[in-house]
Amino acid sequence: MPVSPQLTSEAIELLKRLIATPSFSREEDRTADLLAAFFHQKNIPVQRMGNNVWAKSKHWDEGKPVLLLNSHHDTVRPVKGWQRDPFEPVVEDGKLYGLGSNDAGASLVALAAVFTHFYDRKTLPWNLIFLGSAEEEISGNHGVAMVLPELGPIAAGIVGEPTQMQMAIAEKGLMVIDGEAKGVAGHAARNEGVNAIYLALEDIERLRNFTFEKTSELLGPVKISVTQIEAGTQHNVVPDSCRFVIDVRTNECYSNEEAFEILKKQVRSELRPRSFRLNSSRIDPAHPLVQRGTELGLGCYGSPTLSDQALMPFQTLKIGPGDSARSHTADEFVYLKEIEEGIEIYTKLIETGK
Repeated sequence: MPVSPQLTSEAIELLKRLIATPSFSREEDRTADLLAAFFHQKNIPVQRMGNNVWAKSKHWDEGKPVLLLNSHHDTVRPVKGWQRDPFEPVVEDGKLYGLGSNDAGASLVALAAVFTHFYDRKTLPWNLIFLGSAEEEISGNHGVAMVLPELGPIAAGIVGEPTQMQMAIAEKGLMVIDGEAKGVAGHAARNEGVNAIYLALEDIERLRNFTFEKTSELLGPVKISVTQIEAGTQHNVVPDSCRFVIDVRTNECYSNEEAFEILKKQVRSELRPRSFRLNSSRIDPAHPLVQRGTELGLGCYGSPTLSDQALMPFQTLKIGPGDSARSHTADEFVYLKEIEEGIEIYTKLIETGK
């Protein structure tokens, strides 16, 4: 039985209210209120921790596996170039404009509608948990990572992100590394000192040309990018320190710890990882959710972008309405038909998956 047109319409109206309510990471309290109110109006009990809101199936059966339906309600700050008010939800030519409409408001409200649709269903193969989470855009400590221990054992998860309703069955991890080349200070007018900038440049060139041995069929090679550099205090002093930042996107062939140890051996600079926790993630292509998606004609791919599934210690499928290319862009939008299609596909995935 499909989701009713009324519930679909209510989900879109919820998205409009979310767009009109600023919800930058760590400042999502008002959109958490909106999510809680949406479920309260449906007589669905919700729980809340910080700015995370969740609800569980009415007919909970301890003998069934648990499927998590998750997306986030925080947004980045609007970039320059917006020609519209980013907080004014406007529909034109079938497009709903507004900050967070595509990333990931469309997925959030579609999953909320589908959870509501199934809330009272006794015959599902799953227990369902809906989680609208905070701080996804900054991989913060007060989002999914804080809430998961409260939810109990989870068998699998659907993570709502804009994927054009194709199945991202693998996702690259992220590791940020601070590097520092250390030289010896001296006067720039004389042949004194050891210039830390030149030492850093040598290491940066090594990193630029370095290739990890293992390449993933889904995610390709590990990607290394030096994205920031800083050195020097004044024009006539040879700097004794040059700091730089490395952005590393790992594939499933390497844990972040393994990738770090390999990179350490390639350079003379001192490297310090900020965190190892955002590893690459994947779901077995033989998993029932993936198999059902294949039956529905959905394609599979490896995603280069990071999501909260990096923090989930169980198999997850990333899929949602919208297009990742629109995320974090000026005049962000989602097609209304994409939301409708997302609700339809989510419903079919959940109803027959096991």
